[in-house]
Amino acid sequence: MSEMSQLVKKQKQFYFSGATKDVNFRLNALNKLKNAILENESNINVALKEDLNKSVTDTYLSEIGFVLQEVSDITKGLHSWIKPKRVKTPISHLGSSSYRLPEPYGVTLTIAPWNYPFQLAVAPILGAIAAGNTVILKPSELTPKVSHLLKELISSTFEENYIAVVEGGVETSTQLLKEPFDYIFFTGSVPVGKIVMEAASKNLTPITLELGGKSPVIVDETANLKLAAKRIVWGKFFNAGQTCVAPDYMLVHYSVKDELMIKMKETIKEFYTEEPLSNENYTHIVNDRHFNRLSNYLTDGKIVQGGKVNHDLHIIEPTIIDEINWDDPIMQDEIFGPLLPVMEYSNVDEIINMINDRAKPLALYIFSESKQTQDHIINNVSYGGGCINDTMYHIATPHLPFGGVGHSGVGAYHGKHSFETFSHYKSILKQTTLFDLPFRYPTMKNGLKYAKKIFK
Repeated sequence: MSEMSQLVKKQKQFYFSGATKDVNFRLNALNKLKNAILENESNINVALKEDLNKSVTDTYLSEIGFVLQEVSDITKGLHSWIKPKRVKTPISHLGSSSYRLPEPYGVTLTIAPWNYPFQLAVAPILGAIAAGNTVILKPSELTPKVSHLLKELISSTFEENYIAVVEGGVETSTQLLKEPFDYIFFTGSVPVGKIVMEAASKNLTPITLELGGKSPVIVDETANLKLAAKRIVWGKFFNAGQTCVAPDYMLVHYSVKDELMIKMKETIKEFYTEEPLSNENYTHIVNDRHFNRLSNYLTDGKIVQGGKVNHDLHIIEPTIIDEINWDDPIMQDEIFGPLLPVMEYSNVDEIINMINDRAKPLALYIFSESKQTQDHIINNVSYGGGCINDTMYHIATPHLPFGGVGHSGVGAYHGKHSFETFSHYKSILKQTTLFDLPFRYPTMKNGLKYAKKIFK
């Protein structure tokens, strides 16, 4: 038996002991994890600085603080969430009551990405813990400092038969996916998501896939351009654009394009200085492969802002690229970097058709003061989630489920929705023994007649 199989077997044995189903056990585990995070905050900062050159502020906002908020929301609601949920019972079932009971799936696997290597590893497992599962976490090998930190933090806080971290590369993920997990949660690219889904299908394992895609930001002629510029620049270039819900490209009404571009250029200089390559708080590209992939896009269109790179440190300036069309290489796949292609439009219906002709995006952002335009786009484009007059903020509330649709993902999580994602809801009917309704039995005379009256 392989080491992976032994670990899964140990976790199954622990799960079947029933320990994880106790609500106080779950709450204690969440609080232990929270305390471990607080005790290791400086170590988390150092690891993210080394892996991605993240600033302390960015690390807290997008990694540590995000997770702490999730813990707080889950611990406040858990006692209520685990209760059986009563549902209506029809007249045909007179005397009975019906309810849904959440139960954990069992042994779960979470495969985390590199772009937010702490948050996107820990946030999903909070839901798994809250629901009463055991957890095996596979961090990204592309952020080795964070991966090793997670291994140390988890192993010093929990026994591996409950929560374990398995480090490694593609081979490790491949081996893990062969195991008969009860639930798999994956965050990453669409191509790898397809591999995970195929592997899960062999064991009929339910999954959540948090993927990506080309998420548009639309700016119409009524938009508040000053605010739009700030919020688009922030959302696009935060973490050097290495965010699954970052605006991937911009569609701007021709009448306000020039003014918006001027304001965006000013904002980039305000946020990242005149020399972003020398800004010690500006996030780096994760590795050579992604740096080279992004650098190749710099030959598309016309660069109107940025475009400079530092090969040695894997830095690319916040860059705006004009004169782009759908046939350009930059528009074929998710960019996942600090490059923003711009296209202009004159009619909203034309851009709705453009977006709908392609894979469903993970996010969509609309900057408009026209409720008619807002509603028209929202009601005619399918996408995971998004914002009106902002970018990315929708993922920061635990009260909105976060997830994709179609090629951008399967399932959703955050807050209570994380608990629900990692829970199976049993449907249970409790029947009375005080009396019996005889119409269902073949011995009742005129049973069909009475059944038709009841089911009418």
